[in-house]
Amino acid sequence: MFSKACEYGIKAAIFIATQSYEGKRVSPKEIAKEIDSPQAFTAKILQALVKHQVVNSIKGAYGGFEIERNQIKNVKLSQIVNAIDGDSIYNGCGLGLKKCDEDHPCPVHDKFKSVREELKDMLENTSLDELARNIKSGTSFLKI
Repeated sequence: MFSKACEYGIKAAIFIATQSYEGKRVSPKEIAKEIDSPQAFTAKILQALVKHQVVNSIKGAYGGFEIERNQIKNVKLSQIVNAIDGDSIYNGCGLGLKKCDEDHPCPVHDKFKSVREELKDMLENTSLDELARNIKSGTSFLKI
């Protein structure tokens, strides 16, 4: 459903949030290791997250990536998805057809429309805080 870059972006943001709650900044190398992503690819994803103001990049000897603790609850999953994949997840065809709309629907168009609406609702109403707390409590995991 999400691109590989978006999957890594979501995992990276969750990991950065968990570390930010502990007052720690993390390097691209640490993030890549934690989310099992190639380091160069992770760096590119992090640039997009910084550009869209999802995470902060601090330069210098004690630098790294962080999210201000008081902002973690304000970051929605939809912001991360938008930073990496744009809004195509809300508009794309369920079968991947180049042209699929109300006038020329694919066989799953009407059914997939409701799935997209539910997905949009979930992404807009799920905070990074909620996901990070699930990691910290051990009720969910970033890797096995």
